[in-house]
Amino acid sequence: MSEQARVLVVEDAEAIRAAVLVGLTDAGFGVTGRPDGRELERDLAQFRPDLVVLDVMLPGRDGFALLDVVRRHSSAGVLLLTARDGISDRLRGLHGGADDYLVKPFVLAELVARVTAVLRRLGRTPTLVEIGDLMIDGATGTVQRGGRPIELTATEHRLLAHLAAHREQVLSKTQLLTAVWGYEDFDPNLVEVHISALRRKLGEPRLLHTVRGMGYVLRAEA
Repeated sequence: MSEQARVLVVEDAEAIRAAVLVGLTDAGFGVTGRPDGRELERDLAQFRPDLVVLDVMLPGRDGFALLDVVRRHSSAGVLLLTARDGISDRLRGLHGGADDYLVKPFVLAELVARVTAVLRRLGRTPTLVEIGDLMIDGATGTVQRGGRPIELTATEHRLLAHLAAHREQVLSKTQLLTAVWGYEDFDPNLVEVHISALRRKLGEPRLLHTVRGMGYVLRAEA
């Protein structure tokens, strides 16, 4: 599809909301955020989201109450986001019509992947990314280069997807650790090992480049 998929984020923690909005924007979605559900009915009618990310613990109406509002007024997908990890809360959300459920703390790359998966099931997100002769098909989870299938591990796939979402941008080791692995203070050799493996699998001519002293960038050389 050519139209950008729209995601509404309802999260009262400003730092989390801001990070999620940036991550989803970088992944190519149209986004808007709210600290609570007071304007939900209006947002559903005017913004017309394809998916709503709902925090459960919200001031005023909680996420379960807002889930019911979404289900009564919209066909949007719903991803519940909460610090509660009890099975009863998960079941309540899923039985109430949520499409997925993610427990805090979470890795931003996983949230983006889950949002993409829900939208893909609903048929509301672009499925194909092309960089030179590299093709990343989100619908099937397959990667090809020049028509040759490339087998990737789950971590390599997350890493490639994040680099592809930020193609032409230089990403530091810290940025990659935070987005793909979920922590900032860890052995940077972890990134180097996976970058090297991914580079070998992608083959030549090189698409994954090292910018000395800065990080890595995925781009097709002219």
